[in-house]
Formats: sequence, C-alpha cells, structure tokens
Amino acid sequence: MNKKDIVNILFCGRGGQGVLAAAEVCGWAAVLSGFHVKKSEMHGMAQRGGSVESHLRFGKEVFSPLIPKGEADFIIPFDGEEFIRLKSFLKNNGVCLVDDLNRGKGALKGQGRYINVFLLGALSRYLSIDKQFWFEAIEIVFAGKNPRENKGVFLKGREQGGGTKGDAL
Repeated sequence: MNKKDIVNILFCGRGGQGVLAAAEVCGWAAVLSGFHVKKSEMHGMAQRGGSVESHLRFGKEVFSPLIPKGEADFIIPFDGEEFIRLKSFLKNNGVCLVDDLNRGKGALKGQGRYINVFLLGALSRYLSIDKQFWFEAIEIVFAGKNPRENKGVFLKGREQGGGTKGDAL
C-alpha cells in the first residue's frame, strides 16, 4: 500500500460484539504507522443487539470519514446478516472477512468475546501496518483488559485468516 492511497474498511455487526473496539484498534494501529485516519460510527439500538457499523479510512490525507457505496476495500462482518445488509459498500475487488468470522468462531471455542481481535488479526494480513503497531493499539484500547490474551488471539487470527478476494494493501 502506498501512503497516498486511501484504505476503506467497514466494520459491521450488532451491539455488544466489539465492532467499535475493533475499529478503534485498527484506527490506532494506522495512526501509530503514520497514516491520517478518519473514523465514523453509526449505531441504532446497540445495547439491544441493534445494528452497529464503523467506517474507518486511512491514508496520506483523508477528508471524509464515510465510505461511499462500492468503495470499501474491506468489510469486517461480526454478523452475517449485517454483511448482507451492507455488502453494497464492498468494491469489486474488495475483501470480505465473513469466512474468517466463521473460522474464528471455531478457533475460539468458548471465547467468543475475542472474535473482534481474531478478525483484526485476519485483517492485518492485508495491511502494511507492522505487528508492533497493532500490539501498541491493543494495549491502548484494551488497557488492563487481558492484553496478553488479546495479543495471542490477534496472532491466531493473523495465522488462520484468509479473506475471500483481493491482494494485500
């Protein structure tokens, strides 16, 4: 990925799944890597399992936080129905991590609360952000909340992730 390019990532799911935390970690990792970052969150009845989405854009210079339809490089779904609702945002050669969601659910038996970090690990395979910046971002966002375990799950997602299309950015 060239620093002049803008990377568009749409995180989506339901309230309580860690969508906003995942977007926050990704945003911090990009900032720590020297990128300009814009982020926007949209949520309905999040406390009651309603729709939650976070648009994250980063690059050399980003002016708007919202991803136009058909321009998302990545969709990170925490819920299959939310992906179906928002799939029109994915560009033709974009990457959807819905398979990684299913892979993560199997890999994290009994530890579903870490699915957001697993998906970040899978996403990290595609982005030119050093692992050290991901780890620093995890420390910032999950300060005092099992950083060692979160880093382990991140690495598991990075090893087992695969996505469905596209090349590394």
